[in-house]
Amino acid sequence: MEGQNRQITIIQTAIILISAIVGVGVLALSRFAVWAADSGAPLVTLFGFLVGLLGLWLTTKLGIRFPTQSIIQYSEGLIGNWVARIINLMIIVLFCFLAALASREFGEVVVTSVLAKTPLEVTVIVMLLLAALSARADITTFAYFHHFYFPIIIFPALLIVVFSLKDAHLINLLPPWGNDPKSIFKGGITMAALFQGSFVITIIVPAMRRPEKAMLASYIGISIAGALYLLIVIATVGVFGSEEIKKLVWPTLELAKTTSLPANILERLDGAFLAVWVTAVFTTLLSSYYLAINFMSQLLRLHDHRLFTFFLVPFIYVIAMFPQNLLQMYAIIQIIGKWGLVFTIVYPLILMIVAVIRQKKNI
Repeated sequence: MEGQNRQITIIQTAIILISAIVGVGVLALSRFAVWAADSGAPLVTLFGFLVGLLGLWLTTKLGIRFPTQSIIQYSEGLIGNWVARIINLMIIVLFCFLAALASREFGEVVVTSVLAKTPLEVTVIVMLLLAALSARADITTFAYFHHFYFPIIIFPALLIVVFSLKDAHLINLLPPWGNDPKSIFKGGITMAALFQGSFVITIIVPAMRRPEKAMLASYIGISIAGALYLLIVIATVGVFGSEEIKKLVWPTLELAKTTSLPANILERLDGAFLAVWVTAVFTTLLSSYYLAINFMSQLLRLHDHRLFTFFLVPFIYVIAMFPQNLLQMYAIIQIIGKWGLVFTIVYPLILMIVAVIRQKKNI
């Protein structure tokens, strides 16, 4: 990448990672963790964070090792053109699925909670078109999108979580390892899938002003996102208890409903929370969509990704509408998320091992 295109700063990189990770999964986050380990949900979340951190560390290390190329480009030099292209195509399909499922979950929440008379198809296609239109921007404008929406996402979410902690009960968080400690590993893998948005670092490093500082940005970004996820799980489990959460579809939304600001300035924060959540969904969906079309343009050796901005919309829409109901949608999300870790953690690990053995740098 030419020097004049290196516009993204360390702070912007960290913000992109936070915005890409914190998104649609926030609503059902606690439910996934509680189903795995009951009161051990915070420990499951922490384990998932560590697995996600491992994946981000690997992809960032590779980015620093090949600072002018994305994973699509340097993987071909490491393991061969055809093998790399097949795997890279599967990564593109993975992020198309993640974008589709994010838009579908968005549609389900909006139709259920806000616009009851609006067809599900309308909400899904509107969000997809918004993401496609925004994805026509270059990488610098993409960073500005995240930078602009970052305060709108993080600070209100933290505010809601902090004020909800006053209603939490420590007994609901005991024992801290849950009723079945063996399930922490399995649940942690599910939670790690929520950090897959950090894979966007593979296209950010080549655009950074100081790519050698990418690791610092990665640590900051995933730590803030992980801390927010952990606080949300602690707050929801502390307020409702694990058994009650199992009966809730979107525990975080219920938490916002029960939370009020001091002096009853706002007696319920669910309306404000949904506004924040919609913004978070947009930035996460934009990241997955932008990653997919960017990878596709690189795979086909094109210099401009804008050709695919609307090309993928019909395919992603069909995938989004495939689940027959909410339960099937979440079952598919968990399956795709777990298998996705093969491409976002195992694949970078293999590339790193090959790069070290072959002593490859700056191919």
